[in-house]
Amino acid sequence: MESKNVMSKFKAVIFDLDGTLLDSIEDLADSMNAVLTEAGYPVHDLQSYKYFVGNGMKNLVINALPSEHRNEDTIKIYTQKMKEEYAKRWNVKTRPYEGIPELLDALETMGMDMAVLSNKPDNFTKIIVEELLPKWKFSVVFGERTSVPRKPDPTGALEIAHILNLKPHEVLYLGDTGTDMKTAVSAGMYAVGALWGFREKDELLENGAKVIIQNPLELLNIL
Repeated sequence: MESKNVMSKFKAVIFDLDGTLLDSIEDLADSMNAVLTEAGYPVHDLQSYKYFVGNGMKNLVINALPSEHRNEDTIKIYTQKMKEEYAKRWNVKTRPYEGIPELLDALETMGMDMAVLSNKPDNFTKIIVEELLPKWKFSVVFGERTSVPRKPDPTGALEIAHILNLKPHEVLYLGDTGTDMKTAVSAGMYAVGALWGFREKDELLENGAKVIIQNPLELLNIL
C-alpha cells in the first residue's frame, strides 16, 4: 500500500499471544490441573496460573509441580503430559479479548504489519493463531523454537523485524508481562503494556513499558 503508515512512526506491531491477543488462562489451567490430578498432586487456582505462565510450557510445569517433585526426569515427563493434555483442550474456553478483533481490523486498514511472538510451543502458537484469529493476516507467527532462545531474549523479536525489513525502533511491541517488556526493551522496540492480561501495572512499568493501556483500542492512540 502506498499510503502505508503515513500517520505513524511505527510500521509493525508484534503481539504476545496469551494474555494479550487471547484469553487462554482457563484452558491452560484446566489442562495443567488435569495432569496434576491424574498424578495425585495438588491443583492451583486461576490466579496462580497467571503467574505460572509466560516463560514457556516447561516453566509452567515446574511452577505447578510440588517443589519436592521438580527433578529433571519428572519435569520432562509432566511437560510431555501437559503438551498432550493441552492439545485436547486448547480451544475449549480460549477466545480473543474484547476489543482485539476491532483493533486488528483497524491495524489492517492502516496497512500495519502484524506479527505474533509467544513462548508457547511453536506448533501450538501457529495452530491457535490460524484457528482462533483466522480473519487477519499475521506476517510472522513464532512460538518457542529449539533453535532460538525464548523471551525475554530479543532474538525472536529481532528476527521478526529482519523478516519485515524494519529497524527495531519502527516496531511497537504489545504484551502483558514483564517478560514481554524486557523483550521489547532488549530489542530496541517500543514497549506497550496490556493491562487486560495476566499481570499488574507495576510489573509492566518496572520492566520497561513506555505506555500502559487499559483496553486494546487504546493502542490506536499511540499509532
